[in-house]
Amino acid sequence: MNHINVTINGRQYRMACEEGQEERLLQLAEDFESRIGSLRGKFGEIGDARLTVMAALMVCDELLDAGVRVSGLEEELRALRDARAAAAERAKSTQVAVANALNSAADRIEKTTQVLNGTIGGGVAIG
Repeated sequence: MNHINVTINGRQYRMACEEGQEERLLQLAEDFESRIGSLRGKFGEIGDARLTVMAALMVCDELLDAGVRVSGLEEELRALRDARAAAAERAKSTQVAVANALNSAADRIEKTTQVLNGTIGGGVAIG
C-alpha cells in the first residue's frame, strides 16, 4: 500500500491506495476540491461540513445519472444483440430457402434435359 497526501476543502489528508493508483487518487481529490470551490463561489462560506456534504451529493447525483445511462445503454445493447441474432437466423433461413430453390430448379432442368434427350431420339444429347 502506498500513501499520498491530498487536499480537500483546504485540509490535508493522508490516504492509502494501491500501487500505481496515486495519480488517480490525486485527480479524484482535485476534482472533489474543485466542486467544493465551485459551491463556495455560489453560496459563500456556509460551513465546511455543509460544503463537503453538498459536493458529495453532487457526485452521488452524477453517479446515479451515469448508472441510469449505463443501464439504458446495456438494455439497448441487449436489444441490438437480439436483433442481430434474429437477423442472422433470418439470413440462415433465407440461405437455406435459396439453396433449396436452386436445387429444385436444377432437378427440374435435369428432368427437362432427360425428357428432351428422350424425345429427340437419343441422337443428340443436350446439356
